[in-house]
Amino acid sequence: MAVVGFIGTGNMGSALARGAVKSGLVDRLLLANRSPEKAQSLAEELGGEAVDNRRVAAEAELLFLAVKPQMLSGMLDGIRDVLDARRDRFVIVSMCAGKDLRTLASLLGERPIIRIMPNIPVAVGSGVTLMTASAQVTAEEKELLKDLLGATGLVSELDEHQMDAAGFTGCGPAFAAMFVEALSDGAVACGLPRRLALEYAAQMLKGTAELLRETGEHPASLKDRVCSPAGSTIQGVRCLEESAFRAAVMNAVIAAYEKKF
Repeated sequence: MAVVGFIGTGNMGSALARGAVKSGLVDRLLLANRSPEKAQSLAEELGGEAVDNRRVAAEAELLFLAVKPQMLSGMLDGIRDVLDARRDRFVIVSMCAGKDLRTLASLLGERPIIRIMPNIPVAVGSGVTLMTASAQVTAEEKELLKDLLGATGLVSELDEHQMDAAGFTGCGPAFAAMFVEALSDGAVACGLPRRLALEYAAQMLKGTAELLRETGEHPASLKDRVCSPAGSTIQGVRCLEESAFRAAVMNAVIAAYEKKF
């Protein structure tokens, strides 16, 4: 059990707070936000306490920084003296995009810091959260965070140099949503109502992903199993290949990766 605090209760902070509560490992939940009414609303929903940033900084054993990157430095100016005055053990968990451990250490000092990169499906318990930790974080503290966020989906630890390469997990929901939209557009063009087209496309994508994860089958093998000789699927695959579908997806992932540098 731990005292868990969030500075920032926007979409991502709120989603992770909900997941943390589901873990059963939260002793007390402290919530602070630039708009206090948002923190209060979430506190009422989750049985937490709506407080200010300094109170979270003073009491949280796991302190989540869920603010926008451009707001981080200014926010830290308001709590740095509180953090410096603490003599108990606590871990800072940053989800500020683009702020690596070295940058965070320059702002926070050589403290136990965990950097995480969650994606938007954490809101429905099917997300991916990447994590990497400073040398000051213990194995037990890493496991606590993994257990705490387990209800939000997959939580995976990486060496920091791999974080950006795996960053497609953050961009991927946008790419997947475009694919679902395109599938449903095609179905609508063939006469299917939009509501059904979207429902079927989303469920198909979900089911295929679950099948690949549970069986460990290579995607190419699954594709081959669906493509019957002279069938409709192989004709669709041919059209995708003519349009450089796989190359376009690869280029999108690489472009998003290179944008970070």
